[in-house]
Amino acid sequence: MDNLLSEGLNLLVFGMGFVFVFLTLLVISTGVMSKLVNKYVPAPAPKPQRSRSSAKVQSANAGANNDELIAVMTAAVHKYRS
Repeated sequence: MDNLLSEGLNLLVFGMGFVFVFLTLLVISTGVMSKLVNKYVPAPAPKPQRSRSSAKVQSANAGANNDELIAVMTAAVHKYRS
């Protein structure tokens, strides 16, 4: 019985040790890859800002789309309930 217990503890130590070493290497390799990517890949170019007039046109179109969406949703609920 003592031999079985020592083998179980041995397996426990080796198993947990292997998992710990693997996870440690995974964290280190992820950190190294992150540093390499940040070093060699350029940052994305900033997006151009929209003018205020185009924002007003889009908000007016959004209002029309919302009215249509509300009508479609109301019809679907009415159809579902009947």
